[in-house]
Amino acid sequence: MSGRDLARYLLDFGIQEVLLAEKSGGPREEVDPLSLQDLAALAKALASCQRCRLAKGRTQVVFGVGNPKARVVFVGEAPGAEEDRQGEPFVGRAGQLLNSMLRACGLSRSQVYIANIVKCRPPGNRDPQDDEAATCLPFLKKQLSLIKPEILVLLGRVAARHVLGITAPITSYRGTWRHWEGMDVLTTFHPAYLLRNPQAKREAWEDLKKLLVRLSGAQRGRVANPGGESTGVV
Repeated sequence: MSGRDLARYLLDFGIQEVLLAEKSGGPREEVDPLSLQDLAALAKALASCQRCRLAKGRTQVVFGVGNPKARVVFVGEAPGAEEDRQGEPFVGRAGQLLNSMLRACGLSRSQVYIANIVKCRPPGNRDPQDDEAATCLPFLKKQLSLIKPEILVLLGRVAARHVLGITAPITSYRGTWRHWEGMDVLTTFHPAYLLRNPQAKREAWEDLKKLLVRLSGAQRGRVANPGGESTGVV
C-alpha cells in the first residue's frame, strides 16, 4: 500500500493527521527559540511552550513587556493570577505598586522592560521549582541579550536566587551592586513583599535611589564621552 493510499485509508476512519502531514510535505521542524533575533519572534515561538509542567495549568505564556531597547530591565519571579489572565507581567496589585515605584524614579513602564524568571503561572502562586526556573532561564537570558540593558533589577529573593545563585536572606544583600552577564545588577524587595510588609518600603526606596544615581551617572558618562568609548561609569 502506498503512502497516499494509507493516508486515505486512515482518513476513512477519521484519522486526518497523516493526510494533513502529507499535504504539507510532512511535519515541520521546530525553530529553536534561542536562534531568533528579535523579541516578537521569540514571544511567538514561546507562546505554545510545553517544556515544563507549568504549561498544564496556565492560561497563557506571560512573555514580557516594555521598551525593547530599555536601559533597565526589572525581573520578578513568576506571573500571578491577573498576569496569567492578561498575558502581561506585573498588572495585579504588585504591579500597581511597581508602577508607583517607577514613577517615583521618574520612569514609566514604557521606558523599562519587565519580565519574570518563569513565564507561566505556578499553581497556587507557589515559588517556581528549580527545574522549572532552569528550563525557562535561557529564554530570559535571550531576552536580555536582545534588549542589551545596562542595569538589571531583581525583584525579590526568588529572582536573585535563580539569577545570581544567592541563597542568603535578601536583607543581607539587597541594595548592593553586583555584575552578571555584562550587566550591573541590583536586588530589592518584590512589590508583593512590600504589600505584605509596608514598613520595608523605606528600604526599597533607598535601593531605588541607588538605581537613580547609577542611571544619572551613566547618562553623564555618555554626555562626557560622545565617542562611545567606555568611561568606567555604568
